[in-house]
Amino acid sequence: MNDYPEKTCTIDRLVRHAMLVRSALKGEKTEQRRNGVYGYPGEKFELQGGEFEITSLTHDRLGEMGESEARKEGFQDLESYRSLIIRMHKGMEWDPDHRVWVHRFRRVGL
Repeated sequence: MNDYPEKTCTIDRLVRHAMLVRSALKGEKTEQRRNGVYGYPGEKFELQGGEFEITSLTHDRLGEMGESEARKEGFQDLESYRSLIIRMHKGMEWDPDHRVWVHRFRRVGL
């Protein structure tokens, strides 16, 4: 299908946290970072009746994230994002060199 690695999880698990689902539905969240690939560009998924499409997929370092990227993740700032991620993943430390898959998406069909 593409030059990306095989999916590590299904696309319906891309955005799961209730706060982040609400942010996506409001158009405030347009990115989701994951350790693995959950969806490919052009692939569609649904959140509470809203349809979304993956627009790009890149493999970036956490250290490349700034305030702008944190807002695209649905957070006010980078510290809020970092804090929630560390709380959600027990034992995780913020490693700027850790690589994650950045799924960028947009709402479709409005």
